[in-house]
Amino acid sequence: MNRRDFFGASAAMGLGLTTAASTSFATQTTEEMDKRAEAKLRISSQLGPAPGNSLEEKLEKMKKYGCDAVEYHGDCVGKGKEMRKKAEDAGLEVSVICWGSHNGDLCSDDVSKRQPGIDDLKKALETAGELGAYGVIYVPAFNGQTKLNNYEIRQRLMEFMPDVAKFANECGTSVILEPLCRMEAFFLRQVADGASISRDVLRAAKIDDGIGVMGDFYHMDTEETSQMGAFISAGSLLKHVHLAGGVENPRRTYPGENSMTFVDGFRGLKYIGYNKFCSFECGCAGEDKEKAFAQSIQFLRDQWAEA
Repeated sequence: MNRRDFFGASAAMGLGLTTAASTSFATQTTEEMDKRAEAKLRISSQLGPAPGNSLEEKLEKMKKYGCDAVEYHGDCVGKGKEMRKKAEDAGLEVSVICWGSHNGDLCSDDVSKRQPGIDDLKKALETAGELGAYGVIYVPAFNGQTKLNNYEIRQRLMEFMPDVAKFANECGTSVILEPLCRMEAFFLRQVADGASISRDVLRAAKIDDGIGVMGDFYHMDTEETSQMGAFISAGSLLKHVHLAGGVENPRRTYPGENSMTFVDGFRGLKYIGYNKFCSFECGCAGEDKEKAFAQSIQFLRDQWAEA
């Protein structure tokens, strides 16, 4: 085959592939892509934002004002059965464990810190499985926690995360990557980035589940041009959502306490048929925390109805 014939054949093959891909995409109608009928607003809260003085009182207040689940922090690791029972006694599920970055150890430039961090993440995943939670929220590194650059961190994630995702899948749960705004992290700032990493990990691990991404309305207010578009970019890989008012003062407060609207984001959640949890991770601007908590939940339900 001469050079002209080679490029002609290549072009024809490329056209064939493009046509096949276009035909495949065209067979999926807008109605099939639109999963609004499956969507449901299920509200969760971390313990901090909830009114009450004790764990039991906080769980009771969550249930009273319309929460469906509690989001625990990393101090629940190793106490899965005990903490699940406390939630169930209050009539709640457990949404996720908010675990954080483990000081950036898993993506540290100090190699000696990496394996202990991975081991601890696996312990958290075991607990998440016991809790019946969707996953463990993981941040690769906050600002100042690693000297690796963006490329090196992503490469590092692809080295260890396929094995961790397999382990999570065996535990019946997932690693949940959390994008943060640039004030807090230089790596992983948009939902689409987390979804891309998740797809690569699933492909490398040859599994269908075990890792995904979340969106936080506060961070998205800085980093995303469209909250609706951000959620749609994740699709079925979206495992969790954090609820908080945006960057306009008062910052990161209960939804409804500043001017931020959630309608655009909720439209995206509805479109992808999202029915996992949306969880309070925020403070309260008012003096009457209990009243403000109840009002915020009603505000969210009103926003969901409008979306």
